[in-house]
Amino acid sequence: MNKTRLEAFSDGVLAIIITIMVLEIKVPHEVSFSALKPILPVFLSYVLSFIYVGIYWNNHHHMLHTVKQISGGILWANLHLLFWLSMIPFATAWIGENHFAPIPMMLYGIVLLLCALAYFILQYLILKKHGPDSVLSKAIGKDSKGKLSPVFYILGIIASNYNGLIAGAFYVLVAIMWLIPDKRIERILDHSE
Repeated sequence: MNKTRLEAFSDGVLAIIITIMVLEIKVPHEVSFSALKPILPVFLSYVLSFIYVGIYWNNHHHMLHTVKQISGGILWANLHLLFWLSMIPFATAWIGENHFAPIPMMLYGIVLLLCALAYFILQYLILKKHGPDSVLSKAIGKDSKGKLSPVFYILGIIASNYNGLIAGAFYVLVAIMWLIPDKRIERILDHSE
């Protein structure tokens, strides 16, 4: 199977996810800067989630660039990833509306953890389809960030029982880790061409 439709569909879903998130930011009816203060938590939660969706879009793009063929399993794994990514707007709205309260922050961490797990499953199936000598396999290497991220999500989920902002710090830390451009796939692709 060709990967073009998978890429186009995934890009469309991710664009809709971002659109849904921004629509949760309600415009204040007052015209002063102080009118923005009540929506600051909603805006901050949007910024964090926008960064996460952007990170997934970027890494998904790079990963699919290495793919030669798509299997049925890869299609379902991609849908599984898109499902969990589509839960980000709900979790984002909940943490923003409730000013980073513990239970919403716990759910946010669970959604992020399940996104990471779904991405790992998709990556695993692509590696299984293309073999240990594939471009993706060479590019991933030890995948320290991929292994460390779920640990920080779990720590954030646990921390949310005590303080939502501490949980948020773990989620921000993972975003910062991934925000630093990861050139592994680009380097391997440049070498193989």
